[in-house]
Amino acid sequence: MTMASKNSPKPPQIDKNHSFWQSWQHAWNGLKTVVKEERNMQTHLVLGAVALLIGWAVHLTTSDWLWLCLAIFLVMLCEINNTIAENICDLVTGPHYHPLAKKVKDIAAGAVVFAAAFAVIVGLILFVPKLWPLVLAWTTKG
Repeated sequence: MTMASKNSPKPPQIDKNHSFWQSWQHAWNGLKTVVKEERNMQTHLVLGAVALLIGWAVHLTTSDWLWLCLAIFLVMLCEINNTIAENICDLVTGPHYHPLAKKVKDIAAGAVVFAAAFAVIVGLILFVPKLWPLVLAWTTKG
């Protein structure tokens, strides 16, 4: 093996994954990529973590935890799909504008907004009844 071949990058994989572990590594790389490159995913992660911390602080029930986790994961799943749609459109159209690419991107972004609205509704249903008495108690002390 020559020095040049040792330092040359590994050729891209063009065949199927050979093991579950290889598939897992590719999936993990995809998740890392979307978190690293997409500011909105970073925002969703932070807000999801805040919601989980508040849920822990107010002692949610098992059923409440399921709804909260569903809402958080749904938003993140839609954000991942939005990123996929954007990347495919950019791959197909390159640097050129195309009205169908814009339509696809807008629809995918709309799905994220729709999921985020669901998450807000779930958050209000879960947290307002638990936090409102605390807010009232705090405001009446002053």
